[in-house]
Amino acid sequence: MTISGKLGRKATRSDPRTLRLASYLPKELPPAPDAMNWMRTKTDWGQMANDRLGDCTIAAVAHAIQVWYNATGNALTYDDQTVVGYYERWAGYDPSDPDTDQGAVELDILNRWRKEGFGSEKLIAYADPDPHNAEHVKQAIYRFGLVYIGLALPLTAQGQDVWDYVPKTKKNAPWSWGGHAVVVPRYDEEFLYCITWGQVQKMTWRFWQEYCEESHALLSEVWKDRATSDFNLPNLESDLSAVTS
Repeated sequence: MTISGKLGRKATRSDPRTLRLASYLPKELPPAPDAMNWMRTKTDWGQMANDRLGDCTIAAVAHAIQVWYNATGNALTYDDQTVVGYYERWAGYDPSDPDTDQGAVELDILNRWRKEGFGSEKLIAYADPDPHNAEHVKQAIYRFGLVYIGLALPLTAQGQDVWDYVPKTKKNAPWSWGGHAVVVPRYDEEFLYCITWGQVQKMTWRFWQEYCEESHALLSEVWKDRATSDFNLPNLESDLSAVTS
């Protein structure tokens, strides 16, 4: 079934201080599993107001929290009002002025989340896997429950049941549809699965390679005890504090 909603991810902000996930993983890295699914059986994810507002960067935060709690055998969903409230505070949206519905930069949202928390949920740290290295992406999902990513969607994705790269067409250009933020808590050998506009959307690995511009591994308080012992969290926390102070 084709799904759609509003877009709202602004262009990736280049920052040479951005921390790389590979720096905090062991050099001799065991391969990630061929498939991983942290969504389990949950199917009702909610729109998070992203059907009417370009708040995808905030909606993806709320979806990440849903994934982590669901994977730990619990449940936590923030309502649309809460999501919109953070869109106002973190992205400058004013409900009385539709022109302020301009989306946000992912790094800005992650930094605000880390400093202020989202509801009761604390983001301890984040670091970026190489979005063009499939093994790095798999490791991030396997170890942290998901990746928070930025897509430069092409017009060809409109109406596709499975997002896939379509060659030899002018409509396949990145950003020809727009920028979108989603979380990806599942992958297998053929597809990655993101949560967007309240549902699960499949994309091929080729689509990912063509249109994923940024990816962020997130470590939350609720997931901290699941972080593997070979991940250097103290160094990551220290480095992140230094570059974001």
